[in-house]
Amino acid sequence: MRFGERQHKIRERLQLENLDALLVTSMPNIRYLTGFTGSTAQLLITESETLFITDSRYVVQAERQVAGRVVKVEESYLKTVGETIREARFRRVGFESAHVTYQQLNDLFKPVTGTLMFVPTTELVESLRLVKEPEEIEAIRRAVRVTSDVFEEWIEEIKPGVRECDLALELEYRLRRRGAEKMSFDTIIASGQRSALPHGVASDKRIDRGFVVCDFGIVLDGYCSDITRTVYVGNPDGQAREIYGTVLSAQLNCEQHIRSGMESRAIDALTRDVITARGYGEQYGHSTGHGVGLEVHEAPRLSKTANGVVPAGAVVTVEPGVYVPEWGGVRIEDVVVVTETGCEVLTPTPKELIVL
Repeated sequence: MRFGERQHKIRERLQLENLDALLVTSMPNIRYLTGFTGSTAQLLITESETLFITDSRYVVQAERQVAGRVVKVEESYLKTVGETIREARFRRVGFESAHVTYQQLNDLFKPVTGTLMFVPTTELVESLRLVKEPEEIEAIRRAVRVTSDVFEEWIEEIKPGVRECDLALELEYRLRRRGAEKMSFDTIIASGQRSALPHGVASDKRIDRGFVVCDFGIVLDGYCSDITRTVYVGNPDGQAREIYGTVLSAQLNCEQHIRSGMESRAIDALTRDVITARGYGEQYGHSTGHGVGLEVHEAPRLSKTANGVVPAGAVVTVEPGVYVPEWGGVRIEDVVVVTETGCEVLTPTPKELIVL
């Protein structure tokens, strides 16, 4: 879908919501609607045109990338946006309630007068981003492939005595050399007892015997990847193999039975029920997964409390885990595309327990 088509869909939503315009301030949403790759801008989509508001740093870039009228900020974004809205004599302007602070909203009212009303909206753009277009899926596939390829080369660096932070640095260096724009989140390398921390960002702890949870991702061409693999340093005992097998069974069960039209909480149950049946339900505290796209965490959310159904074309993670305090933990994560008949697993990295 071209950017003009995406903007057209927003205009259709404006009519349904009885809005004259929508102020978009989320940068991922702005990129989705315009293709703009800079870091600062605001977007005003009206019934008849697209106003792209940015400052002097990005005017030339915007004129090359964005289909729409570029408005240059002279003093401040708030003043420019407010004056633009006032001059157009809009009556109802929607704003992204999840991305505009109370202070910003108050400041936005200052340059405008009359009967104008700012209307909070929820996920008007995110609801479009939920279903990925074929070219988006291919972009995610490329990011996942780079992530997986580098992981399989890099695991030879995991050795007793090496610091977690040094492993993370080497991993990120290799990923950047393969084209990554940046990491999609802070790299998690958690070893030994620290592997029981679901978000154990790499520390100065040195690798010793036990599990090592490796969770990382990149941004490539604007789209994210996310992978977790857990390896074992030393000779795993029976408990270690049992817990790893439990997590792997839960993960595979979800990938075998997930399909479009299922409720998010039903998908979550595909992993949670397996882990609970084996006695580790209390050690599985987080959700099964989340959407991946322009952001590494976006809709839909696969959890036991999430509402709504997951459509075909959604790209999500499947990442169950078990975490035993003062002992260690295991997480295994793939990125998958949900289809009408199941899912396509984008992550090619093997999931059998790797013993180093």
